[in-house]
Amino acid sequence: MTNINITNFRKSIYELVEQAIKYNEPINISSKNGNAILLSEEDYNNIMETLYISSNENLKKDIIDGIKAPIEDCVSEDEVDL
Repeated sequence: MTNINITNFRKSIYELVEQAIKYNEPINISSKNGNAILLSEEDYNNIMETLYISSNENLKKDIIDGIKAPIEDCVSEDEVDL
C-alpha cells in the first residue's frame, strides 16, 4: 500500500488514481484529521461482494459445501447451461 500525505496526493492525483486502477494498489492518504483510502472501483466492488457473501449464511454454506464436494460428484463443465 502506498502511503502519502494529502499535500503530495494533490500534486500527484492523476498518477496515483491511475496507479490504483492499473495495479489495484490502495493509496493511504493521510491528513491532520485522519486517513482515507483510495481504491479502484474493481477492488471496491470485490470487497462489497465479499461482505455480501460473508453476511449471507445460506450462500456461505453453499460455497463451503461446494468446496468440500468430491470432484466425481460435480457436474462436467460441458453439461452446464448458462
